[in-house]
Amino acid sequence: MPRSVLLPVIAALALGLASLESIARAGLSALPLAILLGMIWGHFDQRTLTSGDTRFTLFCQQRLLRTGIILFGFSLSLEQIFAVGWQALLLDAITIFTIFTAGTWIGIKFFKLHRDVAILTSVGSAICGAAAVLATESVLKPKQQHVTVAVATVVLFGTLAMFSYPLIYQFADMSEQAFGIYIGSTVHEVAQAVAAGESISADTLQTAVVVKLIRVMMLAPFILLLSSRLSRADDQASSGAIIIPWFVFGFIAATAVNSLVAIPEPLLNLIKLTSQFCLALAMAALGLQTRWVTIKQAGPKPLLLALILFLMLIFGGYLLNKGLIMV
Repeated sequence: MPRSVLLPVIAALALGLASLESIARAGLSALPLAILLGMIWGHFDQRTLTSGDTRFTLFCQQRLLRTGIILFGFSLSLEQIFAVGWQALLLDAITIFTIFTAGTWIGIKFFKLHRDVAILTSVGSAICGAAAVLATESVLKPKQQHVTVAVATVVLFGTLAMFSYPLIYQFADMSEQAFGIYIGSTVHEVAQAVAAGESISADTLQTAVVVKLIRVMMLAPFILLLSSRLSRADDQASSGAIIIPWFVFGFIAATAVNSLVAIPEPLLNLIKLTSQFCLALAMAALGLQTRWVTIKQAGPKPLLLALILFLMLIFGGYLLNKGLIMV
């Protein structure tokens, strides 16, 4: 089956499965499902790729990924940001800075990982999981196996974190709204924030999703800063040129439009579905190129790094939330 047919089929199947109540309760969104389905198919598909297959795969991983991220900006508005208060914005900023900085330092200096593996794993834990990893790929231009390892570790520990929140809530001594902020500021994926918040209450769910979406919005300035930093450090950028991922401006513009213009609900739903489908195609393309042998060859160090970041998010994030959120 050619990739131009296979990838849309996998993406559509992932979206369909994610809409099932039993799977949604487990916190599995279309994106991790698309990766998983792609991995399963890729392990059994021994067909030699044509040039058309290769071009379409790259198109999904690059162009459609960026299109999906831009359209995802319509999921957030300025009103939602103001509703949760400045503390939540500060929490998200501290979380992103701390997890990314600590993760890259530990990964490179302590575990001696390749720079790209350390950066991708850290940004996936710090911001929004697999989508953040693939967005950052546009800046790093890493090897495919580095992307694969980072996505695999982020999805694994993000899922583990999601199932931990209902247990933590029993001992957290937090209000439902405060616990929603805790979830949103520390969970890996948007779908996992939905699942974890829903397990507590409707109020927790709403707060968790808004705070999580604020973290997602921070992906745009983060990528610009990272691009600027890497361009200055890279010998190939000695001329001072900065690699600018232009799609982040589209993301910001989409958020602004959603805040200033009353978009009809049917159109907004169509935009969100299109965003999910584009991102699912990108994830399916990544999954098809994912092999367990690649993760195995990477060794235990990437998993240990992701575990450390998972513990920092759960326990460090809890202490930070208790110190800053007074509700």
